[in-house]
Amino acid sequence: MKKILTVLVIIISGLVISALLFGAGVMFGRTSGYGMMGNDGYGMMGNSGYGMMGNGSYGMMGNGGYGMMGNGSYGMMGNGSYGMMGNGSYGMMGGNWSENNLDVEPITMEQAEQAVEKYLSTYFDSDLEVAEIMIFNNNGYAIVVEKSTGIGAMELLIDPTNLDVFPEFGPNMMWNLKYGAMGTRGMMGNSFNRTYDNEINMSISKEEASDIAQSYLNEQFPGYQVSEEITPFYGYYTIDILKDGSPTGMLSINGFNGQVFLHTWHGTFVEMSE
Repeated sequence: MKKILTVLVIIISGLVISALLFGAGVMFGRTSGYGMMGNDGYGMMGNSGYGMMGNGSYGMMGNGGYGMMGNGSYGMMGNGSYGMMGNGSYGMMGGNWSENNLDVEPITMEQAEQAVEKYLSTYFDSDLEVAEIMIFNNNGYAIVVEKSTGIGAMELLIDPTNLDVFPEFGPNMMWNLKYGAMGTRGMMGNSFNRTYDNEINMSISKEEASDIAQSYLNEQFPGYQVSEEITPFYGYYTIDILKDGSPTGMLSINGFNGQVFLHTWHGTFVEMSE
């Protein structure tokens, strides 16, 4: 009997302590943020970040980076890089950002178009359509827009090994206010009990986003230019990068704070269809 009472006391004490800690976090730790114990952040114990225990970052336990445990980088566990686990590089686990090569046969335009159309018809309503497809040696890439508004809905990737279609990581999931991870509709077509007016109220205009992107390229990649065409999404813009007039990749600009995000996973450009 004493043993049972002891166990109950321990359990109750633990619950009380947990409740007190939670209450303390909500009451005192939360400053100008949207999460528990956040300081100018949107996640749990975030400090000027958008993720759990992030410090000046957009990911979990990130420090000055945009991915999980990133340090001054845009990828997961990256150090001074723009890719996953890269060190001083622009691609995933090393390599130049425009020359990554997964040693697979690039997907064809026909394969990419069929795969994306099937994906959209399976998970979404008829208001979405493909606006652009680009083929790279690492994957296929598609921009999907709303027919009714012309606004970009999402960016998709096509795996060349099995033709699977999936939401592109990065801004497409982090910054997309309608179709992203935190949007009113999920990337797999789920609709929540919220509505989103089909308008974009971003504080940064197309022209400003283009200027920000070009300034970034001038500093980081001299000789590269941004395309005149820019696609607005719900919360950000995506712009193609050109070299001597030919596409080489793309980057995105946050429509509210001007943050630049370089897409690093495509590889070498092959062809494009609009």
